[in-house]
Amino acid sequence: MVPVTHYSIGELARMTGLSTRTIRFYSDSGVIPVAGRTAGGFRTYDVDGLARLKLVRTLRALGVDLPTAQRVLARELSVAEVARAHAEAIDAQMRTLRLRRAVLRVVARNGEVEMVHELARLSEEERQAILDDFFEEVFGGLDLEPTFEQRMRSVRVELPDDPSAEQLEAWIELANLVRDPDFRASIRRMSERHQEMRAEGADLGPSSPAQVEAFQYAFTRAREALDAGVDPRSPEAATIVAAINDKWASVVDAPAGPELSRRLEEFGDPRAERYWQLIAKVNGWETQIPDTTAERAWLTEACR
Repeated sequence: MVPVTHYSIGELARMTGLSTRTIRFYSDSGVIPVAGRTAGGFRTYDVDGLARLKLVRTLRALGVDLPTAQRVLARELSVAEVARAHAEAIDAQMRTLRLRRAVLRVVARNGEVEMVHELARLSEEERQAILDDFFEEVFGGLDLEPTFEQRMRSVRVELPDDPSAEQLEAWIELANLVRDPDFRASIRRMSERHQEMRAEGADLGPSSPAQVEAFQYAFTRAREALDAGVDPRSPEAATIVAAINDKWASVVDAPAGPELSRRLEEFGDPRAERYWQLIAKVNGWETQIPDTTAERAWLTEACR
C-alpha cells in the first residue's frame, strides 16, 4: 500500500507562499479538508488538499471571490466559466476606471467637478435627448429642405464607454454649446433664412461637387492671403476676389462678391462649424472638420 503524504500547515505555507493564518482560515471554511492529525493533535493535509489550496490561491490572486472559488472546488462551476465571467467583470471595471480617469483629467483642466461628472455619466439615450431637444428648438415648425433636415437630425452622439479625455472634453463642450440660448437663437435665424430662400425657389439640396470645389477654392485662396498678410480691403485682395469670381461664376449665376459674402454672413456663425468639429471628435471620426473661422472672416470683408 502506497503511503499517503501529509503536510503540516507550515509546509503548505512554504509550498504555496500563503501565510499560515490564511491557510487556517481556508481550512476552517472547508476549502481544504483536514486529512489527519499528528500525534500532537495538529492538522495535516494531503496532496488533494494541496492542489485545492493552489487553485484557490490562483483564483483569489485573479480577483475571484471565495464563495465562487468554493463553487469551483465543488464542481458547480468550471474554471473556464469563472474565468469568462470574471474577465467580463474586469472589462466593465476597466471601462469605469477609464471613464473616471478621463473625468479627472478634464476636471484638472477646467476645475468644474459637478458639471463634468453629470454629463459624463449620462446614458446614450440621455446624451441624444440633449441633441434632439436642440434640433426641435432650431428646426421645429419650419419648412426646411427635407434632405438637409433629415441629415442634421440623424446625427448621433456616439461617446465611447471608455472615452479619452479629449473625447469627454469635446462632449462637454458640445453639450454646453447646444444648450446655449444665444447659439440656439443664431441657428434658428439661419433656419428661418433657409426657409425663406426655399420659398423663393432656391435649390438648398446637397451641394454639388462643383459647388464644394468652388467653396474650397475660395477658402484656400483666403488662407493663402491670410498667411501672406494680405489686407482684405487692399488691391491685392481685389485680385484674389476676381480669381474667386471666375471660379464661382461657373457654379452659380452670381459674382462671388455679393453672393459669397451674403452666404457667409447669413450662415457664417463660426460656432456652427465648431459644432461639427466637436461631433467629429466625440464620435472618433477619422476625417476631422477644419477650422475656417479666419478664412470666412477674411472672405466676408474682401467680398463686400
